[in-house]
Amino acid sequence: MPAPSRTSADEILAAARAILEEDGIDALTMQAVAARVGVRAPSLYKRVADRAALVKAVGDAVTEDLRRTLEPDRTSDADAADQVRAIAHRFRTFVRRHPHGYALLFAPLPPDQAPDAGALAAVGRPVVEVMARLTGEEGALEAARTVVAWAHGFVTMELAGGFRLGGDVGAAYDAGIKTILAGISARAIPSSG
Repeated sequence: MPAPSRTSADEILAAARAILEEDGIDALTMQAVAARVGVRAPSLYKRVADRAALVKAVGDAVTEDLRRTLEPDRTSDADAADQVRAIAHRFRTFVRRHPHGYALLFAPLPPDQAPDAGALAAVGRPVVEVMARLTGEEGALEAARTVVAWAHGFVTMELAGGFRLGGDVGAAYDAGIKTILAGISARAIPSSG
């Protein structure tokens, strides 16, 4: 009868994500994960092929968590602009809680370590879906890209300490969303029907 496993794939992934957030990508090693879950490094190879597979698994998990975070509330009767604002706020909260995980999605990784491209594309679909309600199908992708690029840039600058002039950064984020939505709404072609 085989000996029981001392750790699970979920425990390994959770430990890897914690190490990534605490100390960055360079600290994410098989040895560090093994120490975190209380086994010797060779024991990890029963669950994870190598460091490349570990980095990929972490990136894929972060990607899926972000996709779920951005999903609109389909039971809400909030208008599209309110849903975009809610998505933008959930995005900012997610990135601030998982800055290294989020950065991993844009890191220049070898193909065997990079998050799944299809899964990364799926992250933006909820934004496009809500924007279609605001702009019509024709302008939805362009509008979604505008919102995402702005939110990414804002939060990336925020995490890097780029806003040094004082003031309420959260209020500035709100004002930016409001301004972008006003511009997008002004350009929107009303849907016929």
